[in-house]
Amino acid sequence: MPVSTSTVTSARSLAVTATLRSKSASPLVKPVGDAPPYPLETKEHDFFWTYTEEPHRTRRQAIIKAYPEVTKLCGPEPLTKYVVFGVVSLQVATAYLLRNTPFFSWTFFLTAYIIGATANQNLFLAIHEISHNLAFKNAELNRAIAIFANLPIGIPYSASFRPYHLTHHKSLGVDGLDTDLPTAFEAIFLDSIAGKAFFCTFQILFYAIRPIFVYAVPFTSVHFLNIIIQVLFDVLLVKSASVNSLYYLILSSFLAGSLHPCAGHFIAEHYVFEKFGPEAKDPLTNTIIPETYSYYGPLNVLTYNVGLHNEHHDFPAIPWTRLPKLREIASEFYEDLPRHESWLYVIWQFIWDKDVGMTCRVKRKEGGRKVGAWTQNEIQA
Repeated sequence: MPVSTSTVTSARSLAVTATLRSKSASPLVKPVGDAPPYPLETKEHDFFWTYTEEPHRTRRQAIIKAYPEVTKLCGPEPLTKYVVFGVVSLQVATAYLLRNTPFFSWTFFLTAYIIGATANQNLFLAIHEISHNLAFKNAELNRAIAIFANLPIGIPYSASFRPYHLTHHKSLGVDGLDTDLPTAFEAIFLDSIAGKAFFCTFQILFYAIRPIFVYAVPFTSVHFLNIIIQVLFDVLLVKSASVNSLYYLILSSFLAGSLHPCAGHFIAEHYVFEKFGPEAKDPLTNTIIPETYSYYGPLNVLTYNVGLHNEHHDFPAIPWTRLPKLREIASEFYEDLPRHESWLYVIWQFIWDKDVGMTCRVKRKEGGRKVGAWTQNEIQA
């Protein structure tokens, strides 16, 4: 692998994954008798298709068998609610202070980029953490604090995010269910340097709009409450400060999912940065392709340790503060898995590397399920 790549891996990690899969992973498309699975249609610029189940369940079972004590790391983190309150307060105060600052000014833009985007990315990931019921034991309190964390984002989304995100965990890579996957339209029209640059600049809009084109989640009372409270907050902010204060929050949200160092995690988590030959596009070759990449750098301090993404997908019920402990206990399961060293370089490489693009994702035709709401037992299962 070229030195310039931002990921590292080893043959041993792939061999371990292959061994685990061969022992416990069953094909999602079962053949009739001894006949091979019906081949998927593959194209030159297609995704990586696979018949195997996602790797996290298999590794979770292996880790629990080797280290049963890791299950004690599961459960809510009391610190989360205080961090959320602090960041929401910071953003509201900053929005108020900018009430008379011209929108088209360097002061406004740089404050939104440096402070606002970093803070709102933190709140995005607070909502991500809370979607797993990891702020409180009580489900209603988790929904409530997620709506509170949503306030400085300016647009209501916490209620819709949860079912889509939990489905992403239950249906990782499943075409038509995992809304984290680029659509065929994105793959066709954005798989070029200019297209990838456009995607990275506006990726927050893709993540916001894409799900409704994949499938719709039921509209619930939580969605209604999320919208009402957000609209009331926005109106109150404009009346008590100015419309510029609301513009600051919305611009912060946009920049948080644009060309910002912390936004690199969106791409870093599941895009395939390893280099594979054409045979990897054929699902019948059973080529082992890493689907999740971790990052252990300093930006985890600002982002609820979301960089520990293999660890998070293995154990969604372990909160952000205890993920490093999981990695420490089960270090041999993680030390050789592929990782990124820099989120900023992830964005750079994604745009400029012709071998990395919109189709560098692992997809499955079947498996998983839609999730409306998980019980705590389901999350830990």
